[in-house]
Amino acid sequence: MTDTPEVLVIGGGSTGTGIVRDLAMRGMDATLVEQGNLTHGTTGRMHGLLHSGGRYAVTDQPSAKECIEENRVLREIASHCVEMTGGLFVKRPEDTEEYFEKKLQGCHDCGIPTEVLSNEEARQLEPYLAKDIDKAIRVPDGAIDPFRLCVANAASAEEHGARIETHSKVVDVLVEAGEVVGVEVEHASGQGKRVHGKTAQREKIYADYVVNATGAWAGRVGDMAGVDIEVRPSKGVMTIMNVRQVDTVINRCQPKGNADIIVPHETTAILGTTDEEVEDPEDYPEEEWEVDLMISELSKLVPMLKEARTIRSFWGVRPLYEPPGTGTTDPTDITRDFFLLDHDDRDDLPGMTSIVGGKFTTYRMMAEKITDHVCEKFGDTTECRTADVPLPGSEDFSVLRDYMDEFGLRSPIGRRSVQRLGSRADEVLKTEGPNPTVCECEGVTRAEVRDGIKQAGSDLNAVRIRTRASMGNCQGAFCCHRMANELAMEYPEPVAREALDELYQERWKGERHALWGEQLSQAMLKHLLHATTMNRDGDPVRTGTEVDFGAFDGGPAVGEDSTAERAAADGGRQDAD
Repeated sequence: MTDTPEVLVIGGGSTGTGIVRDLAMRGMDATLVEQGNLTHGTTGRMHGLLHSGGRYAVTDQPSAKECIEENRVLREIASHCVEMTGGLFVKRPEDTEEYFEKKLQGCHDCGIPTEVLSNEEARQLEPYLAKDIDKAIRVPDGAIDPFRLCVANAASAEEHGARIETHSKVVDVLVEAGEVVGVEVEHASGQGKRVHGKTAQREKIYADYVVNATGAWAGRVGDMAGVDIEVRPSKGVMTIMNVRQVDTVINRCQPKGNADIIVPHETTAILGTTDEEVEDPEDYPEEEWEVDLMISELSKLVPMLKEARTIRSFWGVRPLYEPPGTGTTDPTDITRDFFLLDHDDRDDLPGMTSIVGGKFTTYRMMAEKITDHVCEKFGDTTECRTADVPLPGSEDFSVLRDYMDEFGLRSPIGRRSVQRLGSRADEVLKTEGPNPTVCECEGVTRAEVRDGIKQAGSDLNAVRIRTRASMGNCQGAFCCHRMANELAMEYPEPVAREALDELYQERWKGERHALWGEQLSQAMLKHLLHATTMNRDGDPVRTGTEVDFGAFDGGPAVGEDSTAERAAADGGRQDAD
């Protein structure tokens, strides 16, 4: 690792971390910079579907074939990030038989295994499906944890010598003598693992080659370099339910439309999505009708969603790209394929390539293609190994069973810890001290939180994406402060307080779109716990006021006369009897 790497990758999502891992495994000196946390952009704001390809089997068969190919690869190399739930394309009475047959034939053409289920067979598999559905096509869809996957790719890259810099926003692309020679970044809080409170600083990182893997932000990076990249960002909402109403991915079997998928994910179910083109990937309306649409449309497939509790909603932006001249007006018609833009060939600007479009499921394949391209520039013929070498934590999936036996992990919490950690379970869970549960909703223990802090520094949001702590039913009501307490073991109190505030606000962003019914009560409970019981809205540390300890009574007296002076239980208004 050097300060002047051979290759600099911009973007810490699935594609960027996949590229830097591939480069490092081929022996290239590589650095990755990301403006926020890993998964800050599109990757951290998706529904977690591991595509079988069935979704594209009618309209985009090349993409469908790539999906089923990579679906099989990721099951092998990222087993601790994948849950093979299976998927159903469900036909309602108003959906056409013609499209059902097209979907079935399309899957067959693309090599996607299928099975046609009757109403009774589909409902036996998923009892909460609507009673009036006609039938369904079963495909090998799955659920995947995008946070765990990106962290594993970044960890693998570091193990092979790469430098990973999060919270380092690119503010300029350096062009000298008509060639890209690096970038200038602004570190949010100092170089290296994030440490709160340090003065922001800028750094010029020179490199022999730059890869722009920033997805929906690719156009902005292109502008800094003086080239035009016509990315067409398209927003989509995801709504999270409090439990898994289904254990199988449920798709609506119709040509296209909003609100047509339910993905079981960890302890929740995620409903998606809309598809609305926007101008700015960071500034767009988050509209109530989109959330309402998720519930109303998808309850036609699973009626109990009408009465279920919504715990939060969030929006993501697809990095869609269409070659100039196509003229598509409907974003749902834009291909989900990916494109490699060599700016030397395209814009007469050597030193940089952008990768745009594509899908999460095919991130590794995209990374392989662009790494091949970069290596060719250097005359390096080293072959890609990322399809064969497991990611950290997935080296041997059978170790999960062994660890559960070794540690006597029969409880749900123990089993979930080992499932998350995979083959790292031994390294993380073998602690000398007590290992209490920090987050009850997601079953996250102190050992996992401390491991997250060790990897991420003082950023509790980064600890969250590594462990899932604070991402369950209570949305951090009972664990945000416990996570901060663990942080305070290693960092000064102001650092822990700032990190707690950031985590709390991150959780609130999604909750504010779900304030009705039982979730409103849950949110109020959380507010009262933090604002009143913990006094966080009037904390003397923040307000700078003195605490009047004299206003408190003396508590129960000790000794022979204790009955005469015991503390009043009425707030001190009555004399002791």
